[in-house]
Amino acid sequence: MSFAAIPRRVKIGDAAAFAGTTPRAIRHYHAIGLLAEPERGSDNRRRYGYADMIRLLWIRKMADVGISLDDIRASFDGATGIEQSLARLEESLASKAAAIEAQQAAVHRLREAGSPLGLLSPLVSGRLHDLPPGCLRPADLDTLLVTERIFGPEGAATQANRFITLATHPELRAEDDRLAEAEGALDDTVSPDDPGIEDLVAQRCAHETALGATIDRSGLDEALDELLDQDDENAGEEEGEARMSVGEAIGKMPYDFSPARIRYEERVVELLYPARQDDDAAPRTC
Repeated sequence: MSFAAIPRRVKIGDAAAFAGTTPRAIRHYHAIGLLAEPERGSDNRRRYGYADMIRLLWIRKMADVGISLDDIRASFDGATGIEQSLARLEESLASKAAAIEAQQAAVHRLREAGSPLGLLSPLVSGRLHDLPPGCLRPADLDTLLVTERIFGPEGAATQANRFITLATHPELRAEDDRLAEAEGALDDTVSPDDPGIEDLVAQRCAHETALGATIDRSGLDEALDELLDQDDENAGEEEGEARMSVGEAIGKMPYDFSPARIRYEERVVELLYPARQDDDAAPRTC
């Protein structure tokens, strides 16, 4: 049996093709001292031999698993500390794997919910999952999204009691819609001193009181407490976004509110939460 002509040395393009990399990458390895620059032929081009190819293949193997080029060079030089680098790499890969698993779970929830509800935390989406189609409105999801950003999943899960109650009590939903429309009419044409604002504030507070009483009778708070207890047992299994204080949120989340609307919102909070006028007081859940 005769073999095809076996080269003693190959050009950079052939070396790159065999190693699964590019000539540009190989030149970079030369530049950083990871791969010694081989002899040049009579045509002034580099020629790579067996030892060069073996080193190049090991470089590619280590780079493919995520080892940095500096650490690869250190390992070839016999420097100590490579074990620490590998430990950091393993920790990083575990973190990435956890992130991918969380993304897969979120995609599954999104497909199962069939709406943006699936993008909220499992604690929130799980509580609202069984509501009939159409009961949860886009504006409701928007509100939950903002609340979860500020107060975390627990705050949004608490707020979910409101939307569950509105979805199951048409008379409360109708009143909530009426008040929302009246609030929307508090535009720049309305003076902050308009006496009608106080009347609307009283109506909103009465509605919130009735809504709260209905939530109390429903047992939703008790069910939420059980879920939160379970969540505490699994604390640390899922990390969310960093939360912010109400003061920070007010300075960063824009609302196109007129002075009259701002005055209205302030008065509602003053009357509903007279003892909670601090930076971390929960906002009205409407």
